[in-house]
Amino acid sequence: MNRSVIDHLNAELATAFVLALNAKRYHWTVLGPHFRDYHLRFEELYTAADGTVDELAERIRIMGGTPIHAPSQIEALTKAQVSNPASRLDHKGMLEEALANEEAVVAFLGEGIELADDAGDPGTADLLTRFIQIHQKEAWFLREMLG
Repeated sequence: MNRSVIDHLNAELATAFVLALNAKRYHWTVLGPHFRDYHLRFEELYTAADGTVDELAERIRIMGGTPIHAPSQIEALTKAQVSNPASRLDHKGMLEEALANEEAVVAFLGEGIELADDAGDPGTADLLTRFIQIHQKEAWFLREMLG
């Protein structure tokens, strides 16, 4: 069991939860003339983030760790900005916030890949390499929508 890799994976898990919750917030609250496009895009963003949660938790278990699960753990460990529920974001603000989080996640995944490689853990490195591609694609979509 490599504690530093497990700790990193738990931070990735917390971040995935926050990305998914933020995307649902955007999905549920977006308004405007292009509502349908943004509503669907934010649902796709949610699906991408949520799709990583189970695999991260399972990898933590495979490695002998315990996946985080409590809201306090998620907020303490996330590398993403939790969308402020009191703020009223327009679609551009949602896209900008989501993009900043995707870029932070890509950077953090890169750190995790290096950590796993240094620990001689190709399974975790492979998992995070697959996930970095997902988040790079999401960042690209968001950048394109922002013009």
